[in-house]
Amino acid sequence: MTQTGKTYSGKLRLGINIDHVATLRNARGAVWPDPLRAALLAEAAGADGITAHLREDRRHIRDADMAALKAGIGIPLNFECGATAEMQAICLATKPHAVCLVPERREERTTEGGLDVAGDAARLASFITPLRDAGARVSLFIGHDARQIEAAARIGAAVIELHTGHYSDLHAEGRIDAAEAELDALRQGAALAASLGLEVHAGHGLTYDNVAPIAAIPQVVELNIGHFLIGEAVFLGLGPAIEEMRRRMDAARGL
Repeated sequence: MTQTGKTYSGKLRLGINIDHVATLRNARGAVWPDPLRAALLAEAAGADGITAHLREDRRHIRDADMAALKAGIGIPLNFECGATAEMQAICLATKPHAVCLVPERREERTTEGGLDVAGDAARLASFITPLRDAGARVSLFIGHDARQIEAAARIGAAVIELHTGHYSDLHAEGRIDAAEAELDALRQGAALAASLGLEVHAGHGLTYDNVAPIAAIPQVVELNIGHFLIGEAVFLGLGPAIEEMRRRMDAARGL
């Protein structure tokens, strides 16, 4: 765990997002591939947690998947969702280890940005209270903006997950100077969050090629990675794909 104002020097936790196993299943309207089976393979490969995003439109993960994951895995379940009354009720019934609140728009392909915590602080504070009271660690998926980080701490979140999507896009486009500037902003955001007593996670768009600088940020405790690893699993198998990501994360930490 992080400590207030301290850096984290231990081994990074790796959460595996299995949403796109369900995407593949739903493309044929079939019952396979089974997200729970993927989660169990990830657990066997050394994953520290499983993330699944139950979207309002159920485009990939479905309600039954969340129940099966909670019952079937032996590692923590991170329930990713929008901050809606429906999702709050499902979270309270499922009782996952963690709930990560994300912005959600039906027309987006994937989560495009972070929550506006500063602009929606009163509602989010009220929303997370019953989740926290039920024992869930509440995480807010946000950008590196200081206002958003300070608001996350103010409303009582335990964790923030820094959105690394823009950094990942810049890196993929070969815009190295811009990617370095975004990386520096993520480093500053992580340092601020830790100084406020927040645990710091990061994720979105991370790959073998871009993960090391994020993994090296000293305040970061956990990375959550999904789409890339499910894609690599087509070629390598899910276990080996996860093991290679773990190797690169450990190397970035000097382990």
